[in-house]
Amino acid sequence: QVQFVESGGGLVQPGGSLRLSCAASGLIFRLYAMGWYRQAPGEQRELVAGITSAGTTNYVDSVKGRFTISRDNAKKMVYLQMNSLKPEDTAVYYCNADWTNKATMNRPFGSWGQGTQVTVSS
Repeated sequence: QVQFVESGGGLVQPGGSLRLSCAASGLIFRLYAMGWYRQAPGEQRELVAGITSAGTTNYVDSVKGRFTISRDNAKKMVYLQMNSLKPEDTAVYYCNADWTNKATMNRPFGSWGQGTQVTVSS
């Protein structure tokens, strides 16, 4: 059974930084693309960033230059370094995997973790 456990969220002031972590299990991690999504209250879940098994990345325009996705295949972990945070980044952040190994995350798993709350506020 595939599981994702996200951590690292919190309350941060505008302009601050956070590093999110996601531990994945139940899959051959090195074969999958991994991605970070977020869902703000009243909004649909959106893809923030994706990374293929080879390290090709993809970002939504609103986070380009501020967020960096990375992965550690040995540890089965994926990370999201978030810098220059803005109030509009406030959301619950989730990770997921894509068996097609596309950084655009076309086929995420149907199951999701609990996510980690990121709140950007002064």
